[in-house]
Amino acid sequence: MLKKYFFLFALNLLALNQASSITLKDPIYLKNPNLNRHPFHISMMEIKYNAAQNSLEISQKIFWDDLEVELNDYSKSKINFLKPADKEELNKLVKKYILEHSGIYVNGKKVDLNYLGYEIDEDVAWIYLEANNVPLPKNAEIKSSVLMKTFPAQQNIINFYKDKSPKSLRLMESQTQGKITF
Repeated sequence: MLKKYFFLFALNLLALNQASSITLKDPIYLKNPNLNRHPFHISMMEIKYNAAQNSLEISQKIFWDDLEVELNDYSKSKINFLKPADKEELNKLVKKYILEHSGIYVNGKKVDLNYLGYEIDEDVAWIYLEANNVPLPKNAEIKSSVLMKTFPAQQNIINFYKDKSPKSLRLMESQTQGKITF
């Protein structure tokens, strides 16, 4: 439980550092009270280059309640992550949404992302992806517009590990993609 609160504290510090002009009194929050659950909207994506297999191992941590709100609008249907009516259909919807709102280019070439699935862990959904046949990265361009339609203050933090130390990006509505050079 302490780990969960540390994660939330760290995310809030990041958000405060780059505070948005959107407040809980803005129209987007007043129209939809479900958005009031937490004032900061941040996801964390970790990309690890596996040199032995020439692959990328990707995990993304997203607050499931935010993803649920976004998918309700995206699919024009009622989504329930904790008690899905059809888990297979929800999995297909998450796959479609994540692949549509994410992209990675390594050395200028788009890599094919394979969606592996998701799991719920307390307040977050872990999304798992992989990419095979990826050359040793000299540079990488990452796109992530996850949750930005519903939450304009959304920030997607990307940590790309080629070695032990990551190169990081902070993506937001005004900049949904960024480039890393190794």
